[in-house]
Amino acid sequence: MYADRHQRTKPNPVSLTAAIGINAVLVAALLFSSPEIAEQFDTPFVGYDVPEPVVPPPEPPKPDETKPAESAARDTMVVVPIPTVPTASDLPLETTTIPQPLPPIALPPPPEPGLGATIVPPTPAPVLVDAAPVRGVDFQPEYPPSERRDGTEGNVTVRVLIGTDGRVRTVEKIRAASDAFFQATRRQALARWRFTPATRDGVPYDSWRTMTVRFVLEG
Repeated sequence: MYADRHQRTKPNPVSLTAAIGINAVLVAALLFSSPEIAEQFDTPFVGYDVPEPVVPPPEPPKPDETKPAESAARDTMVVVPIPTVPTASDLPLETTTIPQPLPPIALPPPPEPGLGATIVPPTPAPVLVDAAPVRGVDFQPEYPPSERRDGTEGNVTVRVLIGTDGRVRTVEKIRAASDAFFQATRRQALARWRFTPATRDGVPYDSWRTMTVRFVLEG
């Protein structure tokens, strides 16, 4: 069995003849049996294509479990501590009082005409007319006899209250050369002096007026 493959053997005539005879018998048997085979297979032979076996795609390679650790190592951030800087709340405070200006006084805007607002015109100033002496009235009082005998002259200034009827109601002394001159002037003012009363927009009202009387001796 383990003979040398390169060693050649001589053919055996007996075995060669026997092989040829066996082959001849087999061929003759096939020839004689062919009609029977043809009769047994009357139906046409139908052939089918056998599909090639489907080869599943190769599975993707599994990720290396060591790579996430390496990537995590690469993604690790290095945190550098920042030195602490004192904030404004840590520093001592120095307050300075700055005077704030007062807000301007806002005046209401004037109403616009035509929007239901009533425009009130400014009130004009009242028309005042002072009291005035009535012409033709004797304002000169009588000369006091005592002052005439003594030859005294002088002036009297009084302040009189004039009523709405034009008559003098009160006489006040401002200055007088003598009391005799003042009394003579007071009597004349209450009895004889007449004035046009003062008016405000044409309406009479009580008013004060200053009057001066001179006492002079005639030569």
